[in-house]
Amino acid sequence: MSTRRTALQQSLAVAGLLATAGLWPQTAQAYTKAAFDARNLAEALRALGGQAPAPSREIELAVPEIAENGALVRVTLGTTLPNVRRMLLLAEKNPSPLVALFNVSDAIEPSFVINTKLAESTDVVAVAMLADGRTLFTKKPVKVTLGACGA
Repeated sequence: MSTRRTALQQSLAVAGLLATAGLWPQTAQAYTKAAFDARNLAEALRALGGQAPAPSREIELAVPEIAENGALVRVTLGTTLPNVRRMLLLAEKNPSPLVALFNVSDAIEPSFVINTKLAESTDVVAVAMLADGRTLFTKKPVKVTLGACGA
């Protein structure tokens, strides 16, 4: 007969095996505090070791022109550029402009959909950092009618 105690012991044994095998989920491994504390695009890129960005049409960014509620804004970003190492999403007028950072490998297609908060009407910026050191970006304006982020 299985008891709660037996189930708990077995669960802990499995968790221990996963942890020792390195298969336990790791949260926020790629967290870079300085980048998320940055107050603008240049500071965030500097904290991540990026160069001054150049505009590019090869980065796709889909945002609504008008967001009725800044607490939930759907953003799609991606690129078909080869050798992308990082994709960044920034909202210039947010209290913390760096919204998301994705570490990318050649094994995946750099295409992401994220729901985010926008404090006020702002430019949303998608940045691709490439293996050769180049940094490319595209941006689109979003008009927010009801802000979020405590603003």
